[in-house]
Amino acid sequence: MAEVVLENICKTYGNNFHAIDQLNLSVKDGEFLILVGPSGCGKSTALRMIAGLEDVTSGSLRIGGVDVVDMPPKDRDIAMVFQSYALYPHMTVFENIGFSMRLAGKPKAERKKRVDEIAKTLQLTSLLDSKPANLSGGQRQRVAMGRAMVREPAAFL
Repeated sequence: MAEVVLENICKTYGNNFHAIDQLNLSVKDGEFLILVGPSGCGKSTALRMIAGLEDVTSGSLRIGGVDVVDMPPKDRDIAMVFQSYALYPHMTVFENIGFSMRLAGKPKAERKKRVDEIAKTLQLTSLLDSKPANLSGGQRQRVAMGRAMVREPAAFL
């Protein structure tokens, strides 16, 4: 995992609404951080800016020492787990977790090994043949995390 550093980050929308004003934050390599606050305080906006899904109005945003303010989302090496899980309902747990590896053309044996490792870590091994509709909310969240983990990104959101 890479260090994520936000320095004097601002996000202002067209109507001159300041969603985020001078946010300074440093999350070290391997460190976990939870953003807590009332609805509308900028938590999701901050995460979306890190992921590249929202433009930064001003300030510096570095991932692994690289300024990513002008970098497209696909080049930031970020994995984001959405609150809604965003699982593919027609795929099994195994297929959901291994989807990005399949898209990247990774060999089947490599995909199986990596998915099995992640499933063991997340206690999903017995559910690998299940579809998301048959899982509890907590199990679905773990599958979404597994799908992010399989990529071995620089940072998780």
